[in-house]
Amino acid sequence: MFSPSPSLEETYKARDVEGFLDLHFYRKVGFCLAKAFARLQMTPSAVTLLGGVFGIAAGHFYYYRDLRINIIGMALHVCANALDNADGQLARLTHQQSRKGRLFDGLIDYIIFVGIYLHLVFRILHGGGSSTVWILALAAGASHALQSATADYSRNAYLYFVRGTGEFDSYADLLSVYRELRWQSHPWQKLLLWLYLGSTREQELVAPSLHRLRQRIVKLPGAISPRFRSAYREQVLPTLRWWRFMMTNTRMLLLFVLLTLNYPIFYFWIELCALNLLLTWLLLRQEKISQSLALLLPSAPAEAA
Repeated sequence: MFSPSPSLEETYKARDVEGFLDLHFYRKVGFCLAKAFARLQMTPSAVTLLGGVFGIAAGHFYYYRDLRINIIGMALHVCANALDNADGQLARLTHQQSRKGRLFDGLIDYIIFVGIYLHLVFRILHGGGSSTVWILALAAGASHALQSATADYSRNAYLYFVRGTGEFDSYADLLSVYRELRWQSHPWQKLLLWLYLGSTREQELVAPSLHRLRQRIVKLPGAISPRFRSAYREQVLPTLRWWRFMMTNTRMLLLFVLLTLNYPIFYFWIELCALNLLLTWLLLRQEKISQSLALLLPSAPAEAA
């Protein structure tokens, strides 16, 4: 259940990690939808699935080389993104947050973009493009997955270190949970966790200093002092606006512009070149910040000895 007059702020993860469009459009629309879905007693997962239907349909409308049809796809894509916001807001309003729901939401997001990528490839091939577009799309898709996962990891790290919230999971902890589950009794949950394990391992490998910072925090109860929180926020906050370029809103705007100009193939090139360059810069900066912040932590008992 949720309070009779829930506030919009209750459904934010934190203002610091919300983008402009999220704060001024998607969160407001999602909030209205979440309240309506709560009255209808819909589950967050049902809303996630509904958003997936809209997103997959949007991808199909991107196949056609007709801007009027593409605009219908854009409208459906916006609806899908609004529902993607609404499912999380509904979960927070009704206190139904769960790792399973979060993993299902992430899976649907990837399925939507796989569908979009496939339809863009078929559109380009139908327009006389080279079959090498498959290689380009595959490389862009792999880059997309890495960029999104790393951006989400950095955002969750910020929430964890600064706000004491968020889902800052570790591969080792997730692996323990995964091994305890049985395919016979929890096949769906185990499948979702198996998919998430690979993503989490990838996150820790590309940001090793951030991962080590988390490990030290876990071993030192109370190590996140007000001074540490303040320093983390001061150093990391300026990078968040750049991490948002890896998130859904920027990708959607970019895609809409390129579809309007009838140059969808440029989406793959921007994904592969420009966004990967930005990712490399952000990772280097994140590593430097993490190493600097590690100096603010007290030494572990073993280290002190």
